[in-house]
Amino acid sequence: MSAGFPTVAELAAEEDELRFPSFTNDDAWDLGSALVATARRADAPVAVEIRRNGHRLFSAALTGATPDNASWIARKARVVHRFGHSSLYVRQTWVERGTTFEESSGLDPRRYAAHGGAFPVLVRDVGPVGVVVVSGLPQLEDHRMVVAALRAHLGG
Repeated sequence: MSAGFPTVAELAAEEDELRFPSFTNDDAWDLGSALVATARRADAPVAVEIRRNGHRLFSAALTGATPDNASWIARKARVVHRFGHSSLYVRQTWVERGTTFEESSGLDPRRYAAHGGAFPVLVRDVGPVGVVVVSGLPQLEDHRMVVAALRAHLGG
């Protein structure tokens, strides 16, 4: 187990909790804008992207973000699309099995990154319809930033 990382059960509970009644372009704008505002307050050098059904609805790169962040976003988003769970959840399933995603998934690490920061956009009674991704911080911080923004958005 990785020190300080949540368990698969804890990550599954987050996914059960953080479900939208529906997900509109306005939701993407509000959520993305909140993520950018949080990142600015923290002076975090991140890139943010939100997609619904393959359609990019929100994208921003803050000061300090690099072109590499776009690659990380794409790789983490592919993991969410393929497995239907957060990229950290997927990572931790392999860790809890005593291996790593890179060693055991059979997927090209240049195309897939099971590193925290990508979270499925889950709609109640529908399932995953998109993805919210943050890249630029250590993976657990990327994940926590997305989860905090989703909680704030859904709680408000």
